Amino acid sequence: MRLTNFSDYALRVLMYAAVRDGALVTIEETADRYGISRTHLMKVANLLTRSGYLTAVRGRTGGLRLGKPPDKIGLGDVVRATEPDFDLVECFAGGRCRITPNCRLRGVLGEALAAFVSTLDRYTLADLVLSPADFGLEPA
Repeated sequence: MRLTNFSDYALRVLMYAAVRDGALVTIEETADRYGISRTHLMKVANLLTRSGYLTAVRGRTGGLRLGKPPDKIGLGDVVRATEPDFDLVECFAGGRCRITPNCRLRGVLGEALAAFVSTLDRYTLADLVLSPADFGLEPA
């Protein structure tokens, strides 16, 4: 299984906002820190804001900050909000191959997916927070 870049970037945006400890951050600043697309991050930030993980402050001096404390942002919840689906194989999406009625692969992969999501559910953003120095920032 591989997460989409969208989920990867969502987690990175949240990690960066967490290290800024309530200070407003911009899409441009975050994109520069990670060396990733501003356009893509705008889409990510929009979803994270709509989902309540970020709060947006409009205006010339606006930006983004965490919408909840880091220990209240579950990694499993973020991934569920950002992944379009968890269809590991065709039959997860309702597709049907010749052996679907007798196949055991779906059950094994379903169990593996459940373990993956269960592991994410044990962690919050607080478990991922780095120091400002890890981002090349001066301590506050």
